[in-house]
Amino acid sequence: MSKIGKAFKALWWIIRKPHLLNQVLTEEDTWQHYVEKKHGLPRGLPVVEMDRLIGTGSIKLGPMTYLDGGSLPTDMMLLAGLAERIEQCAYFEIGTWRGESVATVASRAASCFTLCLSDKEMQARGMNTAAIASHGFFSRGLKNVTQLRGDSRSYDFGKLNRKFDLIFIDGDHHYDFIKSDTENIFSYLVHEKSIVVWHDYGLFPDKVRFEVLAAILDGVGEERARRVYHVGHTKSAIYTGEVLPAKPADFQREPEEFFSTEITSHRVANKPC
Repeated sequence: MSKIGKAFKALWWIIRKPHLLNQVLTEEDTWQHYVEKKHGLPRGLPVVEMDRLIGTGSIKLGPMTYLDGGSLPTDMMLLAGLAERIEQCAYFEIGTWRGESVATVASRAASCFTLCLSDKEMQARGMNTAAIASHGFFSRGLKNVTQLRGDSRSYDFGKLNRKFDLIFIDGDHHYDFIKSDTENIFSYLVHEKSIVVWHDYGLFPDKVRFEVLAAILDGVGEERARRVYHVGHTKSAIYTGEVLPAKPADFQREPEEFFSTEITSHRVANKPC
């Protein structure tokens, strides 16, 4: 079937079942077309290699569970490496989940703030008791971590009355949420040297998530958008306020970096085998 034929068929189904419009509007092809037309990036952001941001060498990561919803080791390496390069780093994140990212940064930062929904708000969204209890599992009790609760779309960021050096946006990954989170961060929490990292810019390191990209670009505005990059070998995008050496997205070319990994397993205290 031709593209025109598919379009007419889709329109016919939407007329018969209007609720399908929401599904069409969230299709990646639709978002890719949107990004191409509005921002001129049909293949995604230009790519900066990790060593341009944190240098080369070994970084010890952990805790990591490698369970659903977590970050890749390379994403965690990026956060850890950035925090290590910022003296007395003040860190803020949206999206606590199990607390793996903030726990990793906490050992390298002076202070950390992490925001997630309240238990009541998570219950209202249909999350089960076990998932709710898992939030902040690895960051509980860390003296330099402050756990904030609330919906990031309505949370009063201004009342924090402070700026942060490193900010990680990893909450709800739908367009409206990311755009709102991005606008709030730049309105209230960013200073002239702040670094902002968005997780899940990619479904994989070599596959762009265009709904997320659209929200990032619309959230930062045209001027800042020129300084937003994809960090190679991660699922993350980054804003540094600087012009970085980057290349157009081309996931077919030979890699310029590779990583070696040593993994050590640990049993959580007081958890029976």
